[in-house]
Amino acid sequence: MSAITAAKRPEIKTELPGPKGREIVEADARWVTPSYPRPEYKLVAERASGVWVEDVDGNTFLDCNAGVAVCSTGHCHPEVVKAIQEQAARLIHMCGTDYYYRHMPDLARKLEEIVPIDGPTKTHFANSGTEAVETALKLAMHATGRQKFIAFFNSFHGRTLGSLSLTSSRVAQRRGFKRSVLDVTHVPYPNTFRHPFTGERSDGETVSRAVLDWMEQRLFVTTTPPEEVAAIVVEAVQGEGGYVPAPREFLHGLRRICDREGILLVVDEVQSGFGRTGRMFACEHYDLKPDVVTLAKGIASGIPMGACVARADLMDWKPGAHASTFGGNPVAIAAALKTIELLEGGLVANSAEVGAYLEEGLRRLSARHDCIGDVRGLGMMLGVEFVAGGGSREPAPELRDRVEVECYRRGLILLGAGYNTIRWSPPLVLSRENADVALEIFDESIAAARR
Repeated sequence: MSAITAAKRPEIKTELPGPKGREIVEADARWVTPSYPRPEYKLVAERASGVWVEDVDGNTFLDCNAGVAVCSTGHCHPEVVKAIQEQAARLIHMCGTDYYYRHMPDLARKLEEIVPIDGPTKTHFANSGTEAVETALKLAMHATGRQKFIAFFNSFHGRTLGSLSLTSSRVAQRRGFKRSVLDVTHVPYPNTFRHPFTGERSDGETVSRAVLDWMEQRLFVTTTPPEEVAAIVVEAVQGEGGYVPAPREFLHGLRRICDREGILLVVDEVQSGFGRTGRMFACEHYDLKPDVVTLAKGIASGIPMGACVARADLMDWKPGAHASTFGGNPVAIAAALKTIELLEGGLVANSAEVGAYLEEGLRRLSARHDCIGDVRGLGMMLGVEFVAGGGSREPAPELRDRVEVECYRRGLILLGAGYNTIRWSPPLVLSRENADVALEIFDESIAAARR
């Protein structure tokens, strides 16, 4: 019996969504905000374990999205569940902005150990990625006395008003909110598949030089004096922008500019952190040392939590300058400490190993399907960009959407990113056998979507 036959597979028992699922979707439409950017397919989850999700009608799906890169240790990992239960029985909340408890320094100490910032650090705890970014923005302004920021096209840093000033992955996130709260200049991001100025395929050194020259020789001498810039905020691997890894030359060029001009380098690791790329943080692939790192998503295996870790000398602000009622909640910290333990205990290594296996499989599929223009990423943060095919590199967003739906119909959960890319962000417990099943379904779904 072959491994692919023996491996567990999705099981679809009803039409999708089923009758119970349709009732919940209808109730959601009545009582829940319509602002959530849900995909065309309608998954109504009921329970989950590891890489498997069951909907309310009893259909079982192989999850290669992990709640949008959040469930790093898999759904409901028993050790994480135990840590949550034990902590909830002792202390759920005490408000760390006013009182003390051991959990906050315990996790802050651990973050100093693992986050790639040189020297001592301090951590501000929040509840989400956008809150972590808001902290970084306030800190940069406070520490430098400057008010301008530089971010990148196709970036995503959150939807609250400060972080939204940085975000530029799609216009729907900005429409209706008028002027930006912060003074942010957006710069092209060096995508090797689509050179930001020519649209052609290129190499890391070439696209990096083009963007860095544009910043230094045009932006800084015409509209944005570097001495007025508080921080450059960048994703080492763009998330919502299409899972695009930055070239090494580009990130080190930013570090050089920041050192020369007294600008803080803020690296957003909200989606790429905690083992997602096969290293604990994406920065580590580049030997990059940020001044500030923002964290969330995979930090606590699904419990809402965010953190902003910065050089200790930058966090000299006084009591009341920034705080959060729920940030650093004891239950969330218990989940985070157990998550990090499991990641260090083998899941980061599994992300690198099985991620490489999955990427190899996706590259094989790209040789069979000319509508796959690019396969890129690190570890279990992989993007598959869809194009028209037949020699054309024209983006194919409608095809991407159809592939998503065909995958769902066959029991595979995937989600789009960017304009025409499907992201692969599975739980880091994904096995080679799981990957084989996912690749087979993806292959079938592409063929079905093109009929």
